[in-house]
Amino acid sequence: VAATVLRILFAAVTVKLLAIVGLLLAGGILLLWVCWKMYRELRTSHADEHEATEALANSDLDSDKAVAGKAPRKTLGQAALQIVVADVSMSLDNVLAVAGAARDHFWVLIVGLVLSIGLMGLAASFIARLLHRYRWIAYIGLLIILYVALDMVYRGTMEIWPHVNNAVS
Repeated sequence: VAATVLRILFAAVTVKLLAIVGLLLAGGILLLWVCWKMYRELRTSHADEHEATEALANSDLDSDKAVAGKAPRKTLGQAALQIVVADVSMSLDNVLAVAGAARDHFWVLIVGLVLSIGLMGLAASFIARLLHRYRWIAYIGLLIILYVALDMVYRGTMEIWPHVNNAVS
């Protein structure tokens, strides 16, 4: 429920904010940063997974002992805070991507948000299993987000260029 409310609020604010000159460029740059973080996470999680598999294969210990002791336990408050921060950041980048792809088409924005919320709520575990099994799907998603980010940067640059050119002249 919180994720749905956050996405709706972020979408309403984002559509209004993207009308401000220069924010389309800033949103595109923010989305590029999200792409970079997503790429690093995909690359790191794959390397960690491979390393853990090798460690378990080479270890005389059972799997519980091999994994135990890696990271300190979190308190309930720390875990809840981490979940809220992750949800807010994922909601924001999701809405930025949908709003950037929708441009000025309100119905595309609505369909994109409904689709993302529906997929998040109904098919999250199925999609997670697919992404874990077929890693290339995550890279296709990354490329789509990268395309939207680059398009936003390009359109944002074209939007502010006349203002910059007039200021210099």
